[in-house]
Amino acid sequence: MTRNPLGRSIVFIMAFMVFAVACNNLPGRVGSLPGQGTTVRMGQATWDTGLFQAQIFKALLEELGYEVKAPETVDTIAFYFFSAQRDLDFWANGWFPLHDRYLEFEDVAGKIQPVGFQVAKGALQGYMVDKATADKLGITNLADLQDPEFAAVFDDDGDGKADLIGCNVGWGCEQVIDTQLDALELRDTVTHVQGDYSQLMQDTLARYQQGQPVLFYTWTPNWTVSAMAPGEDVMWLGVPSSSPADRDTEVASIPGCLEDPCNMGFEPSDIRVVANSQFLAENPSAATLFELVKIPLADIANQNIRMSAGENSEEDIRLHAEAWIDANREQVDLWLEAARLATQ
Repeated sequence: MTRNPLGRSIVFIMAFMVFAVACNNLPGRVGSLPGQGTTVRMGQATWDTGLFQAQIFKALLEELGYEVKAPETVDTIAFYFFSAQRDLDFWANGWFPLHDRYLEFEDVAGKIQPVGFQVAKGALQGYMVDKATADKLGITNLADLQDPEFAAVFDDDGDGKADLIGCNVGWGCEQVIDTQLDALELRDTVTHVQGDYSQLMQDTLARYQQGQPVLFYTWTPNWTVSAMAPGEDVMWLGVPSSSPADRDTEVASIPGCLEDPCNMGFEPSDIRVVANSQFLAENPSAATLFELVKIPLADIANQNIRMSAGENSEEDIRLHAEAWIDANREQVDLWLEAARLATQ
């Protein structure tokens, strides 16, 4: 009988491929897909500076085999209720301690939880004013706007009151700003301007570029602090220590703050995934991924700059996320392998 070495080689290769595929689909093995057959419903924030992180988590879950529906953009309070009801499984846009109160709502408590720390104690929030006006008037603190003459400098609509560009309705920062304006007796001299934050800040940037005074709330990471640099273009205002604050809001050596230590009025925040507790229990791979992923503040800020320069479509942001994953592939693969091992 004539032997066929080529035929035997093909059979061997095919058998090896079947074996490799089988091994790669065992729990905990490189290339396994623990999320296969599971559909994930994720939310994303109404603030565009959080969309980058959402796309990173979507892409990583898909690498684990999950089918992830397109993120549903929802207001902050709505997300916490939707996730508690399991209409949404998670989002990547929790800010703590700012969102602590949402976890305590009667219909939410015990049903959802924060997981991991994308950014730990690196997200600052507070009030900014253009440096030229601060230098001219000697303004260092939000309470200085109790003076009607100082406040009128920031009047944009002609009513004699300062126009403070603030938070969208429903954001966690909205209540903090309103509480501070009340406590500091600033309602007679300051208006909390609310609407579409991104558009309001584009208008604010345009006014600044025209040499007009500006007053606004912002946070990091955010394109605003790249377009108007703290210490050069704009300055952080201090907030009186007597204003309402549940935790330590003083931060030392903040670049561009008019006081040191700088009482920001907001405690530095952790940016965290928030997920339905039942979803986490049923999906240990996803839970492990959420626990491990870290996204440097500088990387988020750089992506935000690209968005503000016009790369702001859903496709653009998806490509930004994919590029970040590729640039950090070695670390990403370690996270993914740990997530796969969580199924064992």
